[in-house]
Amino acid sequence: MNDDVRNIVLGVVAAGISAALGWVTRTYVWKRKLRRKQAFFGLPDNSESLLVVNRGAAGPEFAVMRYDVFALLELAALIKDCNAHAQILPHDTARQGFGERTEFCVGGPASNRRMAAHLSSLLPGVRVNVDAEPSPDRGSFLVGTDRYRLENGKEEYALLARLTAERSQHTRPVFLFCGQTSITNQATTRYLARNHEGLARKYGNNSFVLLLKVINSQAYGPDVVEMMEDVTRAAQTPLPAPAPRNSHRAS
Repeated sequence: MNDDVRNIVLGVVAAGISAALGWVTRTYVWKRKLRRKQAFFGLPDNSESLLVVNRGAAGPEFAVMRYDVFALLELAALIKDCNAHAQILPHDTARQGFGERTEFCVGGPASNRRMAAHLSSLLPGVRVNVDAEPSPDRGSFLVGTDRYRLENGKEEYALLARLTAERSQHTRPVFLFCGQTSITNQATTRYLARNHEGLARKYGNNSFVLLLKVINSQAYGPDVVEMMEDVTRAAQTPLPAPAPRNSHRAS
């Protein structure tokens, strides 16, 4: 074998080794990224999850608002990327505990009983005004001592939460997407889809509650979302009981 042939053979072997090492490295990085994503969402391979949705105020028995359908599509893509499966349940048929399967709950407490139950038991520091009568506080959030009012199409708020049951043998998380309007529900799921890697780095597998603001949705739809603040402590701290009213009887 002369020098030219030997050099060609060595070059081919070196190229093959480099390609193999590159493939192994890319596969390792991809799998590590996938495992981190699966751990954050609580979705190992072939696991089951729940998508709990609210029903529309009008229409057929199982009618979902258009933007809530878009929110489900955002979540379905995340679940599929984790090699997991999803079951869709209307909010008033999801009568089961939490923590055994990852749950994604979409919609405010006015139209989602499951969300109302989660807020009451997991986030006692949050109150959502669900009054049917028009008022400045209608649809507003009270988080701790701070109130966030709804301005339709201009400034709307949503809560994004990842929660786990502290005293349970089951550790799969519950994700809450509680918006003041249906478009803010979609904005919240889109925010999670775009930022889950950063959230996983910051919070790991711990619980968190974030207050988001959706800006000018009448022009930008669900795309312009600002993270206002981490309200985990305030949301998980029970609000003080209202002072009793004094009754006065006429003499």
